[in-house]
Amino acid sequence: MKDNTGYQRKSLLFGTAYYPEYMPYDRVETDLSMMCEAGMNVVRIAESTWSTLEPSDGIYDFSFIDRVLEEAGKRGMEVIIGTPTYAIPSWLEKKDKNIMVKTKAGQAVYGRRQIMDLMNPAYRFYGERVIRRLLEHTAGHPCVTGFQIDNETKHYGTSSELVQKLFVEYLQQKFVTTDRLNETFGLAYWSNSIHDWSDFPDMNGCINAGLSCEFERFQRSLAAEFLLWQSEIVREYKREDQFITHNFDFQWKKFGADIAQDGYSYGVQPDIDHYEAAKAVTIAGTDIYHHTQDQLTGAEIAFCGDSIRSLKERNYLVLECQAQAFKYWTPYPGQLKLHAYSHLASGADGIMYWNWHSIHNGYETYWKGLLSHDLSVNPAYEEACQIGDQWQKTGKNLLNLRKDNKIALVVDNQSLHALEWFPIDRDLSYNDVVRWMYDSLYELNMECDVVDINGLDPFKYQIIVTPALYSITEDKLKQLKAFVSNGGVLVSTFKSFVSNEYLSVYPDTQPHLLHECFKVHYNQFTDPGTAKIKGLPVRYFAELLIADGARALASYEHKYWGNYAGITRADYEKGSTYYIGCYTDKKIVKEILTMAAKDAGLTGCIPDVCFPVIIRSGVNQDNKKLHYVLHYSEEETVFVCPYDRVNNLLDGMNYKKGDRIPLKDWDTVILEEE
Repeated sequence: MKDNTGYQRKSLLFGTAYYPEYMPYDRVETDLSMMCEAGMNVVRIAESTWSTLEPSDGIYDFSFIDRVLEEAGKRGMEVIIGTPTYAIPSWLEKKDKNIMVKTKAGQAVYGRRQIMDLMNPAYRFYGERVIRRLLEHTAGHPCVTGFQIDNETKHYGTSSELVQKLFVEYLQQKFVTTDRLNETFGLAYWSNSIHDWSDFPDMNGCINAGLSCEFERFQRSLAAEFLLWQSEIVREYKREDQFITHNFDFQWKKFGADIAQDGYSYGVQPDIDHYEAAKAVTIAGTDIYHHTQDQLTGAEIAFCGDSIRSLKERNYLVLECQAQAFKYWTPYPGQLKLHAYSHLASGADGIMYWNWHSIHNGYETYWKGLLSHDLSVNPAYEEACQIGDQWQKTGKNLLNLRKDNKIALVVDNQSLHALEWFPIDRDLSYNDVVRWMYDSLYELNMECDVVDINGLDPFKYQIIVTPALYSITEDKLKQLKAFVSNGGVLVSTFKSFVSNEYLSVYPDTQPHLLHECFKVHYNQFTDPGTAKIKGLPVRYFAELLIADGARALASYEHKYWGNYAGITRADYEKGSTYYIGCYTDKKIVKEILTMAAKDAGLTGCIPDVCFPVIIRSGVNQDNKKLHYVLHYSEEETVFVCPYDRVNNLLDGMNYKKGDRIPLKDWDTVILEEE
């Protein structure tokens, strides 16, 4: 999905979200001056403050926006205007209670953000009105560089009467007859079949996985349509040189107390289809939050970045990332710079912190900004100043990094939801399997694109990896088969190629169709119990594989399952396949991926170094090869230069092949080939 606007950054964006409305006193001039001192050149405003912009019905106050635009203009800073539609004012809820989203749990009560029904006509009316007034006021301002539509949009579980009526109309158009609907989803089970469209039941009680996932697919499409609706409004006002973006976020993984802030960006977002929704924007944006301190690995930055970059096949913007927040997000010295360069290494053309200042009251009081609650200089701000200084000196060399990865890791919302209905294990989710495979690639420095199955062009790649691709169409299966036939290498895990797009399990040999490529089949799977493979434990799930010409790379070490293979390899026509039938240690996965890289002829392209030293490469706008050397450890080490002649853009040092490059704790080196 390439962008056709021709928009291209002329400098890296470095900045922050900014909310003067939240400040305990007026300090706009002070704040923007401090930003400029830090080398920042952009602020994002307005997306969270509808109740300030429109304090009562039809009464507008843009004074805070005007102050920021005035001061930004004086300093030559850029401003991104956010449409304020994700958090509604209370007066709007009073006008029409049906504006509040209705879900399986009932109707939402006013208070939190993202609690409105995206399809409610009254919400759309008032949302469009405030967007138009805001854009009329701001689009012509010279420092407005672009617009962010809404904020971390999802479908919020919407299942109102209107949404369900629209869903029935969608089904009628897609399936035409009730007989075809019944047959597709097997609705005869438990007497769920219908014989007149007027008998279609409330989806909130649905017990059919396929139909329920079709409803979730429909809900995701509503969220994508909502963004497209906003985008079309913005296009009426924006200039040619202004972009439209959105901050796509990811499934949030909690690691402690049950509060929203306690976690990090982890996996595929279940409640909007990024690939579908990206049609609404001219440049994709994202929000990425991750571990720091001793747990910082860079894997979340890389996974999320590889996913967002692949949406439009071009660079992207990080619209929110962390500066400091909570006790476990306070960065060690050097880590803030490592965060920033890690984003650029994945193809970001800039980063923005959420947010500039810590908030003194409200739900996110301790999601601290770059400035702490005293609003003064602190170590995080001082390190941001170092980033800004370096980017002003070297930014043109780092901008518009082009990547040409030969490996694709395939993700799929339908498979994600299928495995919520039919869990692999209570402690192993779809996203766990995705990250198990992605992290193994990442730690081996095998760079990849993270590609939605619906956007996959198999013939762009030499290796395709499918973690738990449970649901897949016959057409996509045939594409994968042709990919292998023509010399590609396919690496797949358990729970792949099980059902069609409607979650009907294929009634023949598993894995469906591709068992011919893998030269393996199975008809039983099990809890692994005490089983091991290659001396390491098997956990959560094991398919009992029967080789039909494949070579068993490893069989189960178990009294009863020992006759079955757990991991296989096969040659098929010009290509080769690997099937990993169980969940085990990443050490074994890495061995398989290394073999796959050799089969694909990629060994010479992969750096001979592994985590905690991560190499991310690309070509800059001067057509010079760049190699980001990112060191995720507190231990000092040495990196042996594998490149003929390079220059470290950050300190000017020159190296040749075989030279020892010292890496400090949490260090970054950027090598430009001569």
